[in-house]
Amino acid sequence: MPLHLERVEWTQSPPLAPGDGPIDVDHLRRMTLGDPGLEREVLAMFSTQSARILGELAALPPEAPTHAHTLKGSARAIGAFGVAEAAANLETALTAGSDPAQPLAALGAAIAEARTAIELILGRS
Repeated sequence: MPLHLERVEWTQSPPLAPGDGPIDVDHLRRMTLGDPGLEREVLAMFSTQSARILGELAALPPEAPTHAHTLKGSARAIGAFGVAEAAANLETALTAGSDPAQPLAALGAAIAEARTAIELILGRS
């Protein structure tokens, strides 16, 4: 039985891991179906929401695990995977009854980095 070799044209697949940087713009673009206006709108909303939720989390209210969970989902939706991971770590610490100081500080740093990137993205659009 003869072996038939064919030339196969390969195309690049989307990355299995999130892109570098605080906002995965390729993910954001896919989630907004390439609509630049929608990208700007969701980035602006996330920037405002993340700052508000971080402020609420600082007081560690009883609903803090729910706030962290909400932030995790919003961050994943726009490609802010560092914020999502930090929010997940805080949610885990809060539900386990662990000291939330370090995860809360890490979340604050991740949000600050994402908001700076969002400002840059919105400024050049």
